[in-house]
Amino acid sequence: MNMKLSPVSSKIPAMLHGADYNPEQWLKYPEVLREDIRMMKLAKCNVMSVGIFSWVSLEPEEGVFTFHWLDSILDTFAENGIYAFLATPSGARPAWMSAKYPEVLRVERNRVRNLHGVRHNHCYTSPVYRQKTALLNGKLAERYADHPAGIGWHISNEYGGECHCDLCQANFREWLKVKYDDSLDELNHAWWATFWSHTYTSWDQVESPAPHGENQVHGLNLDWRRFVSESTIDFCQHEIDSVRNYNSELPVTTNMHNIDGVDYRKLAKILDVVSWDAYPAWGYTEDNDDARLAAWTAMHHDMFRTFKHKPFLLMESTPSLTNWQSVSKLKRPGMHKLSSLQAVAHGSDSVQYFQWRKSRGSSEKFHGAVIDHSGHAETRVFRDVAEVGRTLAELQDVVGTTTPVQTAIIYDWDNRWAVKDAQGIRNSGLKYEETVLQHYQALWELGIPVDIIGSEEDFSAYKLVIGPMLYLISEDNGKRIEKYVEEGGTFLGTYWSGVVGETDLCHLGGFPGPLRRTLGIWAEETEGLHSRDLNGLVMNSGNALSLEGDYDAHEIAELIHLEGAEALGTYRTDFYARQPALTLNRLGEGRAYHLATRVKDAGFYVELYAAIAKQAGIVRTLDTELPAGVTAQWRTDGAIDYVFVQNFSGMEQSVELDGRAYTELESGEAVPAVLTLPVHGLAILKRAH
Repeated sequence: MNMKLSPVSSKIPAMLHGADYNPEQWLKYPEVLREDIRMMKLAKCNVMSVGIFSWVSLEPEEGVFTFHWLDSILDTFAENGIYAFLATPSGARPAWMSAKYPEVLRVERNRVRNLHGVRHNHCYTSPVYRQKTALLNGKLAERYADHPAGIGWHISNEYGGECHCDLCQANFREWLKVKYDDSLDELNHAWWATFWSHTYTSWDQVESPAPHGENQVHGLNLDWRRFVSESTIDFCQHEIDSVRNYNSELPVTTNMHNIDGVDYRKLAKILDVVSWDAYPAWGYTEDNDDARLAAWTAMHHDMFRTFKHKPFLLMESTPSLTNWQSVSKLKRPGMHKLSSLQAVAHGSDSVQYFQWRKSRGSSEKFHGAVIDHSGHAETRVFRDVAEVGRTLAELQDVVGTTTPVQTAIIYDWDNRWAVKDAQGIRNSGLKYEETVLQHYQALWELGIPVDIIGSEEDFSAYKLVIGPMLYLISEDNGKRIEKYVEEGGTFLGTYWSGVVGETDLCHLGGFPGPLRRTLGIWAEETEGLHSRDLNGLVMNSGNALSLEGDYDAHEIAELIHLEGAEALGTYRTDFYARQPALTLNRLGEGRAYHLATRVKDAGFYVELYAAIAKQAGIVRTLDTELPAGVTAQWRTDGAIDYVFVQNFSGMEQSVELDGRAYTELESGEAVPAVLTLPVHGLAILKRAH
């Protein structure tokens, strides 16, 4: 069975390797531009993103367009076998526009309009800004949509932020009228506005949240976030529409980065290709735990791959260091190749950098780049990049391959926004993302590939679905999980789930609301624990998972009653000692587990998911025990599997393979039964599917 998809562009059916290129910064230095082309080829770079922040270089005065420099760059690319993602430059508009049309400038939550500056400081609602972006984008598309160097549109850059101007306030009210059927009664009920006498009696009274105004109506806060997200997506669609008609075959993408402000799952629906910017802080996290950071990064690679269930693009990463950390450390030897190929292991068909050449001035003059201020290729960083380029050139057969997945974790933007806005059990930090990571990292350590899905997606393809802290879940989505379990699926839920519905109103009748029948429990109370507090999960003898042990638990403890479920483990201490803390409910043909407390021991999650995966018949990438900090991920074309074994442990490791026949992809040599990985080492293996 062929499981291989088409490459991003038929012009270049290979792994993409390149960078964000800003030639407009170097137009006074023609010798630099000539040398750039030579070194791009030396590093085996085959693609560049151009024009991302080039608006003033393309339109220095209103209505005056200067394309000659970009003509020259793209023509030179084509002559040298280099391709380009053509960017729309809306991420930073020129000063002349801000001066002439101040309405394009954003208004902050405090209702003060910004001055011109930085980037993404513009209003997505502004008719003027929409008109100006459509005009310039159209001219770019008319000129370059059929250029031989072009392989896709890079729409704007890292969309994000919000505007509170009068135009946006008016649009927000119209959005609410549609959502609530033009009924203030419906809105007031959905937001529970009778609380503190906040009932609205006129649509004109509704305003976006403000630090000096309304910010305690959680339904308002949630709807505002939804509106901002949808407005941003609408603006992206506006930009896509302005270039699409000139060559409908040219794919569109936009590089995602700020995961907080926009529902990327919805944004992905209007794109042809998903791309994102990854900047993990290797070697200088507070806990100095590169394995945890690797799992965090892998989780996001999987998330972006899952948006379209096909390969994505790593659009930006740093070849060395960044310039925004409190301490900027260099990548250690081997880490650049390991971290770059990590993206490929999780489904990327590219490795690209910010940036090709360091800016000479301004805020990113010390941000990592392939070419340093020295201006030559005789650097450690360049050698690392060239090594990745050579490896990617050997991975042409991997392009378009897919990731077979039997396990999914639910991660909803609505839920994330709502749970972080909740005021209650632990205002010092509910740690939603960290909770998701706890569950993901155990699967990563086991070498079990994972999709990161929404609660509205089809669960039937998965043998195991995990819902960490599903605080916000609708009745409909709760029923869908129930049906999934009844039909034979395995589900695991946690504390602080099934608490509110889609408008952030608490479910009546007891928590976990629409998950109560599925999990077979009633959560009567939930307690937040101080950092100094410690409880524990003690496994019951002879439990259905055959787990043994006594594991520390902290931060959150849910007091639950069994309603058909059986206890697999109980609390260790406090007045709820010996009450259920881990349960199993057999429903129909499936199983539903509930974890009522946050277990502190990472090893618990590895043991838990190893047992659940075995019972559910989930296939691991390698049927062998992996050392801590080592993972194995795979992609396949249906005939050949490509297995990436990666060592993030910080020390040399040995991996005993599972008895199948493997060859090393780059050398073609047979792999011994025990694979040795150096510090920051990886191996790319082939086997029959």
